Amino acid sequence: MRITASAVSLNVADVAKSSAFLTRHFGFTEQQAAAGFASLTREDAGMNVVFLQCGLATLPADQREEHASGLILAFVVDDLEGELARLEAEGVPITMPLTTEEWGERAFQVRDPNGVIVQLVDWNG
Repeated sequence: MRITASAVSLNVADVAKSSAFLTRHFGFTEQQAAAGFASLTREDAGMNVVFLQCGLATLPADQREEHASGLILAFVVDDLEGELARLEAEGVPITMPLTTEEWGERAFQVRDPNGVIVQLVDWNG
């Protein structure tokens, strides 16, 4: 097997709101979009983020109503404090303050309008 690309797909109630949040605050661009679907990319992200409308008929029946919960969309960044200050200045509520774990991970979290957790991380280990 040879993997040529990676993506994470998240079911949300409002695709446009999640797409706009990652575009506005995290520099993603919509690569493709249609009713109930958006695929976002960033050259440096290493994967696409795909938003799918909850209830989308093309999904298997047992997945249609599953919301992207219990999942953290994490991005390792090189200026964690700078990103925290930027997001606060943009009015994005910080839902988990900057925290340092004993294993060296530092992180903070925000949530998009659909409740998807976005975590920015760096490592001091």
